[in-house]
Amino acid sequence: MPVFHVTPRAAQEIAAIAARQGRPGAALRVSVSAGGCSGLQYGFDLADAPEADDLVVEQDGVRVLVDAVSLEFLDGATLDWHESLMGSHFKVDNPQAVSGCGCGASFAV
Repeated sequence: MPVFHVTPRAAQEIAAIAARQGRPGAALRVSVSAGGCSGLQYGFDLADAPEADDLVVEQDGVRVLVDAVSLEFLDGATLDWHESLMGSHFKVDNPQAVSGCGCGASFAV
């Protein structure tokens, strides 16, 4: 069974983002698509409900959704929230990625 992890810090930030956008209870959809400087890129968007083929991960009352196609590239990965002087963003620690770009937004398998 494929696995995707969400840290408590990422869950806290998802809840805050959803609340700021007036969508408390919305889930974060994590996806993978072609693009970026390394070939594949991560996508993040709020969703109101899961699709039939989604993996639904719950952490601290927050849901994260990953579609079946993206899950092939994200199996075993962990979603976290990263803050630095350069900005804040979701970060995916993906054991399947063999290379990535400097900003962490794209990767190759």
